[in-house]
Amino acid sequence: MYAERSFVASDGTAIGYRQIGSGPGLVLLHGAMQSAASFTDLGAALADRFTVLIPDRRGRGLSGPFRPDHGMATEIDDLGRLLAETGARNVFALSAGAVVAMHTALVNPAIARLALYEPPLEFGSVQPRYWAADYEAALAKRDLPAAFVAVLKGTGDQEVMTKLPTPLLKSFFAMMMRLRPNAAVGNGPPLATLIPTVHYDIELIAEMAGDLDRFRSLSTETLLLGGDRSQGYLTAALDALVKILPNATRVAFNGAGHIAADNEGDPARVAVELRRFFA
Repeated sequence: MYAERSFVASDGTAIGYRQIGSGPGLVLLHGAMQSAASFTDLGAALADRFTVLIPDRRGRGLSGPFRPDHGMATEIDDLGRLLAETGARNVFALSAGAVVAMHTALVNPAIARLALYEPPLEFGSVQPRYWAADYEAALAKRDLPAAFVAVLKGTGDQEVMTKLPTPLLKSFFAMMMRLRPNAAVGNGPPLATLIPTVHYDIELIAEMAGDLDRFRSLSTETLLLGGDRSQGYLTAALDALVKILPNATRVAFNGAGHIAADNEGDPARVAVELRRFFA
């Protein structure tokens, strides 16, 4: 059973998180189109060895709204305050959450061990935001089904769903959201709440785009995780990081994709590697 807790961020915003288990503190930081609820299965699989802490990043679940000037500095501060509040020194993060965790580890020595699942880093010819213009155009029109399809096409795994024609997918999700406007993602926020939050993760990727040499100074013990069904730009980022980070190891999941750690993926499989690394 998860306990719901919160702390007050430096700007007065309430940041909520779920807590379960006992042992060394381990933060699980979600990515785009997710919330703390997305990692409840993963957290439960680790709770016998760790005090698992799963925050809702701003705009989702138990946490307050985004700042008007929301950016990486706010994300770093929120994660840093959670670490200070709980004493946790281990962090696992997925996708955009992994970008936040990496930049936090660069400036905050509280993170002793860091596990990253496919951070969407933008560098050189690697362009993880190639789909963002379609998303932003749909969002500006308040066409949430079309915005969701852009996210799905741009971040989804190499599988049948992502290869279906855009008009077909848009019609399907429009019907689903019309029939069930409050349909939740798992036991978390509804799609209509999560879709607009992707804008802020796109902005984080853009803000942090550039040369990866900055990470050569990241001496934190780091585990790089990824699946062979994920988008090519995600694999390219891991290929680059394993060469740059001074204390990194890499594990590839055959048959897995970008959201393997999510309740909808294969969290038990991810938990095995996290248990080994953080132990």
